[in-house]
Amino acid sequence: MSDALASQKQQSAVALAYQGGDAAPKVVAKGKGLLASEIIKRAGEAGVFVHESKELVALLMQIDLDRQIPPQLYRAIAELLAWLYHIESGKTSGDARPAPPDTARLIDTL
Repeated sequence: MSDALASQKQQSAVALAYQGGDAAPKVVAKGKGLLASEIIKRAGEAGVFVHESKELVALLMQIDLDRQIPPQLYRAIAELLAWLYHIESGKTSGDARPAPPDTARLIDTL
């Protein structure tokens, strides 16, 4: 399962990937400006969900590529991935898509 996160202002983007058996999701791409735009574009082309959260992106930008997210972000990312799984599995009724979790309030202080 992959997830791309984006924030506005000077656009930044981080792509996460989680494989079964991994202890935690990994940062697989990140960048600012044109690179961020390309990450978001490719996510869209691949049908990967893009979640906007400036607070979460700011923290994820500090993580090296191919490194797992730190334990302080587990809860925020877990709730986001659980929401995404719920959406992708078609468990929503009708056309109403539930709002994504408020990841900013879920971030544990680093």
